Amino acid sequence: MSQKTVGVLGSGVVGQVLAEGLLNQGYRVKRGTRTPAKLADWVGLAGPNASVGSFADAADFGELLVLAVKGTVAESALELAGDANLAGKTILDATNPIADLPPVNGVLQFFTGPNESLMERLQTRFAEAHFVKAFSCVGNAFMVKPDFSGLAPTMFICGNDAAAKAKATELLKAFGWDVEDLGAVEAARAIEPLCMLWCIPGLRGGSWSHAFKLLRK
Repeated sequence: MSQKTVGVLGSGVVGQVLAEGLLNQGYRVKRGTRTPAKLADWVGLAGPNASVGSFADAADFGELLVLAVKGTVAESALELAGDANLAGKTILDATNPIADLPPVNGVLQFFTGPNESLMERLQTRFAEAHFVKAFSCVGNAFMVKPDFSGLAPTMFICGNDAAAKAKATELLKAFGWDVEDLGAVEAARAIEPLCMLWCIPGLRGGSWSHAFKLLRK
């Protein structure tokens, strides 16, 4: 049986953390970036199952894709990846619509309004892909195998395609998460602002070691 392949779009720390988590789960991973040369050192250290290329290379390579770029460039990164390379594929969307503006009293500013989300924009633009919001409500230090004294935090996901969400759920559970499916793409309007909430303790008081947990009685 051949190894599963994942294309990780993004050369920042989130892309690195998720790529390394996927490699540790036995996936073959190709990271996509506008400038592959800047990841040469990383790919040299990451092992034989890691590679680097353009956004199009990574999108073509992966059976599963991870979108891990700044929200302001998410659409342009996917355009560089190419519609044909995205069609029919599950895309784990870790982006948030954070504006290029400073926080206000510790609250991030978004470039979306309350009745829309970045993921809705992306799903509309790239209609043949299957977006699943994931990894957007926690910092990169806790994305893979989060350790909260034996308690699994909750990752909130959403998306229109049930099979894509099942793939995302399988991966998230392997990464140590409890998963809460909040429904269709419109739920991203609620999930994306959790990034604001998660960042407030850090921006106001320097505390970044936390995650969300949904409790039921």
